[in-house]
Parts: sequence; C-alpha cells; structure tokens
Amino acid sequence: MPSSFKNKPSSFDIVGDIIILNKEVKSPKKVVKELLKIHKHVKTVLLKTGNYQGKFRTPKLKVIYGENKKTTVHKENKVILKLNVEKCYFSQRTASERLRIAKQIKPKESILVMFSGTAILPLVIEKNAKPKEITSIELNPIAHKYAEENLKINKSKIITLIKGDVADVLPKIRKRFDRILMPLPKDSLTYLELAKSKLKKQGTIHLYIFGEEKDISLLKKQYKAKKIIKCGQVSPRVYRLCIEINKFI
Repeated sequence: MPSSFKNKPSSFDIVGDIIILNKEVKSPKKVVKELLKIHKHVKTVLLKTGNYQGKFRTPKLKVIYGENKKTTVHKENKVILKLNVEKCYFSQRTASERLRIAKQIKPKESILVMFSGTAILPLVIEKNAKPKEITSIELNPIAHKYAEENLKINKSKIITLIKGDVADVLPKIRKRFDRILMPLPKDSLTYLELAKSKLKKQGTIHLYIFGEEKDISLLKKQYKAKKIIKCGQVSPRVYRLCIEINKFI
C-alpha cells in the first residue's frame, strides 16, 4: 500500500462488501489493489466524487472496481443492515457510539430516534438492550424503505417507523419518551426545543453536534449537560460531540 495512504484510515470506509474511497485519495487504482489483498470479501470499490450533499446528506459515488452495484448488506453489533450507500446516509465509523448508547438504555425505556435513516441505531438498541418501545422518524423515503426491510430481516418487534419531517411528525405524537436520540450534528439544534417538549421528567436527550475541544466546558454549562462525549473526529480540530441533557437538572 502506498506509504502516503497507510496511516490514513479515514481515506476509505468498508460497508458490507463495498469499499468507499474518499475523493482525496491519490492513485486510487494502486490503493484498490493493495486493499483487496487485505479485504478479500470485497466485491465493489466506489470512489466518492463529492461531499455529502442535499437534505439527505448522501454522497455521489462511482464504481471503479468490481460489480456495478451500490447496494450491500452490512453487519454491526448483532444487526444485519441492507442499504444503498449512495441513496442512504450511513457511517460505519460510528458503530462503537451506537453500541455505547445501547448499553446506557435501561429496561422498559421508551425511546425516540430522530433522523433514523435505515434504522441502524434503533436496531442496535433493540438487539443490545431491553427497551419497551422505539419510535423512529426518517425523512428520506429511500432510507425509510430500507428501514422497513431491515426490520423484517432482523425480526424486530418493538420498533415503529414513521416517514416524515421531525418538525411535522413530532408535534402529532402525544406520548413522551424516556430517552431521545438526535444523531444529526449538522441540524439537530434546530429541533432541540421540540425534543425537550416530548421528554419525560427524568428523561435524557442525546444531542449530537460538531464542535472543538476548547468549546466543551462552555457547552456543558450552556446545556446543563450531564456529560459530553467526543465520538468522532471530522477534521484536525472539529469533533462529533454527544451532549447528554436532562432538562430538569
């Protein structure tokens, strides 16, 4: 593998039997050759030709090796996930964060997952915890369709899927939740007050935002947060942060 590439795991992702190379990768053909020696199960290599874009934050990808496909089956934390990697937002890099959240869930909790995509987070929670019920909201109709299929694949019994905009859907839901997850760092703050209105008295909100390490102390005071977790780095100074909020603290 080219020496300039060895120490850059962020230069590629593996989702199921598909490798996705970032557009910054130099000499992609050479990189593909070396990666395939290590990851022998891979059937397709895609090159990202642009940044995440549009209201669904999906990437533009082109096939540069192998089967002409963008749909795959990915396994994570006891979940089998089917998805189209170009039509649905998904990051395998946040797998450990999803499991961290699942391990915090107490038995019989009522959970709300906003921006639930192909249902990976709700399914990880169901497979690794014992909540009473999970309500999931997703705007992307293609991701929602895959979510429906994934519930069948994983024999889900407690997840309810709702297709629509959180801003339109949530006001119509009358019940309140023990825990609300907001895994959309770019836009989650827009929906925070709405989320608070649907939280039980002793409930917890997991709010995801982008921020720098120097901001953490201020953010903790601003949101009266129980804790703030760094759960991913998106640039040399910017992290994906999970702010855990109890509105009655």
